[in-house]
Amino acid sequence: MAIDTWPTLTAASLLALAVLALTVWVWPRLSARGPRPVLGRVALQLAVTLTLGVPLLLAVNSSYGFYSSWGDLVALAREERTTGPGGTAAEGVRVDGTHSWRHRGSSDPAVIGRIDSVTLHGARSGISTRAYVHLPPEYLSAPASARAGFPVVVALSGYPSTTRVLIDLFKYPQVALDGVRAGTMRPAVLVMLTPNVVAPRDTECMDVPDGPQVETFLAQDLRAAVADHYGLSRDPRAWGVMGNSVGGYCALKLALRAPESYRAAAGLSASYHAASDSTTGDLFGGDDRYRRENDLLWRLRNMPQPPVSLLVASSRRGENQYADTRAFIDAVRPPARVSSIVLPSGGHNYETWNREVRPALGWLVGRLHTR
Repeated sequence: MAIDTWPTLTAASLLALAVLALTVWVWPRLSARGPRPVLGRVALQLAVTLTLGVPLLLAVNSSYGFYSSWGDLVALAREERTTGPGGTAAEGVRVDGTHSWRHRGSSDPAVIGRIDSVTLHGARSGISTRAYVHLPPEYLSAPASARAGFPVVVALSGYPSTTRVLIDLFKYPQVALDGVRAGTMRPAVLVMLTPNVVAPRDTECMDVPDGPQVETFLAQDLRAAVADHYGLSRDPRAWGVMGNSVGGYCALKLALRAPESYRAAAGLSASYHAASDSTTGDLFGGDDRYRRENDLLWRLRNMPQPPVSLLVASSRRGENQYADTRAFIDAVRPPARVSSIVLPSGGHNYETWNREVRPALGWLVGRLHTR
């Protein structure tokens, strides 16, 4: 059973109820004194706690979309051991294999394109991480000389998460294919990855002083590696970036801080400043100005705005960042431009984001230019 389906949640809940019933039935027999009854009571309490906790964790995962399969849990642990500075890719892009998938009954690359599973290595940052690259069927059939004409979208997940959710839950390639078939979107190359490229640390896509240079990796290394390997344009007008939650913050920040890399960005339920907790550590090296410059609201109000197109998405009810989203919209000034998707209601979860991905991706591709 998949990790994010109701049969899994039902089975876990039934197991928890069975353990609770067993505890109620056996407990009187363990009321005596002595080491064996005490150990028995402790074991039953642990069993109840653990089995009651599993349905809760599954429900939270289903709501927020952290993992789309049991394999993602294993993959996350594996990624934590193999990504980050000093990774194994020699340079640029290393294709590790092809992701097996189907869409609308077809697995033919001529119909649905191809998803490469790759390792990206940053020449400047020294960071290596795994990613997926979706090449639409139009790209695969195009001559090499025409491939520079395809726009490129970098799609970022939230934190914590894995890259697979971008295919399995958010369905970026599927949404793009449907948009092209409907005539509402041009074919685009999709580069999909988690912003957690130096797991397990959450860097909020920062160039951390004396630490990992994640902004450099996303703004410079990734673009150079992907463009060179796949014959794509390096023109920033051809590149867009989008994401949800932390990935949305990273997307908006990359456009505002690195317009020479990305000229369009979309943030779904984005935060507008870097988090600071046990998962991030010190991101600013005690530099208060650097902290302010990475606060997107402060940046818009106090620094020149670049010629970029931005989209933000939120919900009037259910999102705690709705007020900040309104403040962000109000703070954008020419030459920057801003659009928005505002839902009547919706929480900080993948059900809400799935309602926003389709229009946001179409908006983003529509603002990318390769000529």
